[in-house]
Amino acid sequence: MASDTGKFGVGAVHLGSPNRRQFFQLGAGAAAGWGLAGNAFAQTERPTNPPDKPRGQVIAALSQEPTVFHPLMPGIEVDQGVWWQVFSLLWYIDPEGNFVPDLAREVPTIENGGLSADGLTWKIKLRSDVKWHDGMPFTAEDVKFSLDLINDSNFRARSRVGHSLVKDIKVVAADEIHWRMEAPYSPYMSILGSLTFIVPKHILEKVTDPNASPFHNAPVGTGPFRWGERVPGDHIQLNAHTGYHGKGPYVERVVFKYIPDLTVLYTQFRTGQVDYTGLQGILPNFVQEAKTLKGRKIFVSATSSVEHIAPNLEFGPFADRAVREALYLAINKQAIIDALYYGLPTQTESFVPQQAWSFQRGLPQHKYDPAKANALLDAAGWVRGSGGIREKGGVKLEFTNSTTSGNAVREQTQQLLIQDWRAIGAAMRVNNMPAAVIWGDFWQQSKFNSVLVSVNFMLGSDPDVTPRFGSGAIPAQGGRGYNTYQYKNPEADRFLAEGAKQFDLGQRKTTYGELQKLIRNDLAILPMFQGFIAEGVKEGLQGFRPNINTSINCWNIREWYWA
Repeated sequence: MASDTGKFGVGAVHLGSPNRRQFFQLGAGAAAGWGLAGNAFAQTERPTNPPDKPRGQVIAALSQEPTVFHPLMPGIEVDQGVWWQVFSLLWYIDPEGNFVPDLAREVPTIENGGLSADGLTWKIKLRSDVKWHDGMPFTAEDVKFSLDLINDSNFRARSRVGHSLVKDIKVVAADEIHWRMEAPYSPYMSILGSLTFIVPKHILEKVTDPNASPFHNAPVGTGPFRWGERVPGDHIQLNAHTGYHGKGPYVERVVFKYIPDLTVLYTQFRTGQVDYTGLQGILPNFVQEAKTLKGRKIFVSATSSVEHIAPNLEFGPFADRAVREALYLAINKQAIIDALYYGLPTQTESFVPQQAWSFQRGLPQHKYDPAKANALLDAAGWVRGSGGIREKGGVKLEFTNSTTSGNAVREQTQQLLIQDWRAIGAAMRVNNMPAAVIWGDFWQQSKFNSVLVSVNFMLGSDPDVTPRFGSGAIPAQGGRGYNTYQYKNPEADRFLAEGAKQFDLGQRKTTYGELQKLIRNDLAILPMFQGFIAEGVKEGLQGFRPNINTSINCWNIREWYWA
């Protein structure tokens, strides 16, 4: 498990432009996208001369098998590879940070009348030329049905964050829908533009159980590809939807092929049996060789996940900030990055990706300093006892660290951490578990001492981390959310409440900047590095565009084509 677990043309709104402050003052939400920087951005390829009609196929290799085909139900990143092809959003966020209309005719703002000045009234104008894969017309009734379904207590929705604030939905016309928000919530723009895919009312309103129907195994959408076939354990085939309302598709079919062994996956890419390596991409130890392969292109790009050590702040020693700071100082981060990740990731101090508009620069930079770590512990009263292990008040500075068993790189990281921390009198033991066990109640109910994990903290592309760091989001204390760290700070709660109500980008940047400073100062997490992915594309396949605003880089296969 890499993480626990968040189109286009006329009407795009670019938050990197000089008018981005004005855009937020107009009320278009704080869901800003981000621009990729440096290496990844330079590698982005835009379609230049696509064919007039679909031709050829793309074999996309995935290391896991997609199994959830209803896009509003709980699923993982690999399922999203299918959702992006079969379904459509009201709008989506491109790699440069643009909101781009998809099913909507335009992104709502105060200026165009789509949003009220207080952010409470939303009026969405829809395209009238969209058809479902079965030929039925798409209308505002489908949008209303999708939002109502998410909020249906009988439906196992992936998330109701933001959606639960939507009230009084009114279908004004076949191509227009209005609703009222119970409270202003700027991240909702990003939530609608991330994974809120619209599903067909005319099919799903007839099912008895919204959590189980034939639709779940043969979905019908408005996306660029329609359902073809699924051979469990082998592949899924999607065929071009020639009536698609947007650009493309430019290939006749997409075949998602499952190859769980990453070494075998890379071998099949090297020998030309697959055209694209997705999801987990190419293992770090193969990247340099891959770059020398003829007829192949390698893209190394940032992801929005942050690899970190998650301390349980209610566990004895970790309640002491001096202990957390000493442990952080004692980690030789760069040695881990160089030795185990071939120097590919970038160190970070924040939970926000460095490409995000909301990223706070100038945070205190980690320094490997075991001497300072020892001095800190001495000053805090942690005295070395028998065997060199420190203790204070009868509590020993010893703890377990857990991660997914079988993740070789993480397991090697743990061995290096044991050595680093032993040098300052802290004893760490490994307590790894299968993915199905560790990411269940053990993680969700904070039954761990510490965990080595990668998390995408963002809400879509928005920096609202209330579900991760809000004091009311601690599951082990009866809260709703993912604050398994059990982090509580009234000042953090205040920043989170302010940021979610602000529509001015400048104000939001300041608010979330202060929050990042606070989280870094409190060391609620011990950040290691921002995630990365190395992906391979066969030469001649055009249109691949890494997108840090999505969880999977095959989001735009509709734009891919063979030169």
